[in-house]
Amino acid sequence: MKQFDDIKSGRREFLRSSGYLLMGFTLVPGLGFTTEPDECYLPEQTLIVDREAVDSWIRFDADGILTVLTGKMELGQGIRTALMQMAAEELDIDIKQVRIVIADTGQTQDERYTAGSGSIEGSGNAIRNAAAEARKYLLALAAKELGANVGELSVRNGIVMSVKNQKTIAYKDLVKGKRLETEVSGKSERKKPADYKLVGKSIKRSDINDIAIAKTHFIQDLRLPDMVHARVMRPPVYSARLVSLQTELIQKLPGVLKVVINGNFAAVIASQEYESMKALEKMKKLAKWESKPMTPLQDQLYADMVKNGSDGEIVEGDKNVNKAVSENAITLEAEYKRPYQMHGSIGPSCAVGLWKDDQLTIWSHTQGVYPLRSTVSNLVNIPLEKIRVIGMPGAGCYGHNGADDVGGDAALLALQMPGKPVRVQWMREDEHKWEPYGSAMVLKIKASLNAEGKVISWQTDIWSDTHSSRPGGKAGHLIAGRHLEKPFAFEGGGFSGGSYRNALPLYAFETKNVALHNYKGPLRTSALRSLGAYGSIFALESFMDELAVKAGKDPVQFRLEHLEDDRAKEVIMTLVTKAGWNLKKEPGAGKGFAFAQYKNNASYFAVKAEVKLDRAAKTYRLMKLTGVIDSGQAINPDGIINQTSGGMIQAASWTMLEQVNYSANSVESQSWETYPIFRFEDVPDTEVFVIDRLELEPLGAGEAAQGPVSAAIANAIFDATGSRLREIPLTPEKIDWSKIS
Repeated sequence: MKQFDDIKSGRREFLRSSGYLLMGFTLVPGLGFTTEPDECYLPEQTLIVDREAVDSWIRFDADGILTVLTGKMELGQGIRTALMQMAAEELDIDIKQVRIVIADTGQTQDERYTAGSGSIEGSGNAIRNAAAEARKYLLALAAKELGANVGELSVRNGIVMSVKNQKTIAYKDLVKGKRLETEVSGKSERKKPADYKLVGKSIKRSDINDIAIAKTHFIQDLRLPDMVHARVMRPPVYSARLVSLQTELIQKLPGVLKVVINGNFAAVIASQEYESMKALEKMKKLAKWESKPMTPLQDQLYADMVKNGSDGEIVEGDKNVNKAVSENAITLEAEYKRPYQMHGSIGPSCAVGLWKDDQLTIWSHTQGVYPLRSTVSNLVNIPLEKIRVIGMPGAGCYGHNGADDVGGDAALLALQMPGKPVRVQWMREDEHKWEPYGSAMVLKIKASLNAEGKVISWQTDIWSDTHSSRPGGKAGHLIAGRHLEKPFAFEGGGFSGGSYRNALPLYAFETKNVALHNYKGPLRTSALRSLGAYGSIFALESFMDELAVKAGKDPVQFRLEHLEDDRAKEVIMTLVTKAGWNLKKEPGAGKGFAFAQYKNNASYFAVKAEVKLDRAAKTYRLMKLTGVIDSGQAINPDGIINQTSGGMIQAASWTMLEQVNYSANSVESQSWETYPIFRFEDVPDTEVFVIDRLELEPLGAGEAAQGPVSAAIANAIFDATGSRLREIPLTPEKIDWSKIS
């Protein structure tokens, strides 16, 4: 392994020290990276500091293999394949000749967090520009070699051919033996969409094969030589203080190598994983804690949010809503609620740390390897250049779950066992109790209609805790950081646009405003897929349905009458065409509709939900979700369909079942029994249609479905039962079954 000094070196210094043949491209014999995770987990550090260099994003090796480098993480959203497609397309290379390196501070650029559905827009754009620059440079070289003009050249599968004299030369032979240097200017012409051969094709994800045959893919599967195992004992409740623990009794247990106590941070390291689990079990029995009860209690939460939230500040809109409301005859108000909800990652958070040769390496499923490196540096007081974070997929991650926390745990414990990889995995109950949840929300909406049934004013008031408390270099945002004997302070107050994301209607109302009331609640919160957009769109699109009923109009037509965006209208009309829509009532069944443009500037999505009642059992079943999405240029339509379909199912589970329950002394949702999610038999049929706009830039698709699905289900329940459910989860007991004949 190369020393960390390479990380700090400039690009030219790197070239001199490595002996690699670089410029524009990096000809990297023995790159040190592998797509075969079973073979190598500590790849050579080859980071190029200059992010403007082409070889910061793409490289060729001696065999003509193109390596794509991205600082974004693969979370299951399929960016590995999509980003490789984009690079291969610009360079006219067979996709089978392309590999990718994902999120590694020793190899890839700092692209902060993989969040907000921004990977294709951000990293994809950088990779595309680098590939376009490389193509331009290589064609200039080829023109000289082939005795032709650049305009007379064509490329197929990495082979440049002169139309004039039929001579050919491969990319790899252009790079070989030459010192080449070029940077991304952003001015090189990209390939025209009409010439695309790979973009727009549903190329299958190669990583699915690894998962299917159980190769080491997820961080939870990682095993290294001489690895030891650790478990961390968490307090019973957030504020608890460790009073006593007889560590000598733990130390004597079979396989125990070390018991670590630092303030309220307590852990055990053992030779085998099962031994660490048994020791943890013993520790929990012996530990004595002091704690204060959590307040407010769950049944008082929503009222407390409204009572003790901040006065409210208009954060979006035109600030003229009060006058408009008072001048209109028909006014409607409603209040919607969303509970605390968890990521519920199937694989509990896990990380491996190794302190060796004065370098700390962390393998992690974090969504931001560079921010985690900064946070670990702050936590353990080791310089950045001595820390490397290598990203690996985690088994289920849709935002800020426990990945960063367990990375901090692994760093602290690796320093206790120099030379040995220390694997830390959370227990299921710790994952459920300690991950940062999606915040509970209260949304009050008031709107007015004119005599023609047009909405002329709209006011939304939101009460919410923060939707973003990612560490970002602050050790106090890690659980371990706050539990140490000398704790790091949590710098709260990170209220952000995530709290009111998508709260401002896209619809063309005369006046519309959104006011945010910040609230600090009893549970830990941060980013959960789509942040506040899930709760905001649930309320907004449910209320649009209520207004349509009030106006006596078809809810789909009602929305179309208030839209000026042609792409929004096309998404809705495409859904109507594909899934059908009418106002005919079907006994025992209901249908609901909802629409949104994610963040009001990303993907457009419309969805129809269909439910069926079981009157005898007083329950309902979600039968089908049909969605239409416009994400601009569809790099990989199959990937968009999978992302959207998965988002629809996850949102349906949130909407129908999920709620974190807590008492004064603990989070009570500690298992899948106490925090139920969809089982396979609950999953509805899904169908997704993609509107591909090849001529436009691609937009993120990963979080478009969450909000609309929740409202579409609520609207379908109303259509079937006459009960308007405004509090998630939409459980059957909230339906007034007496209204149903």
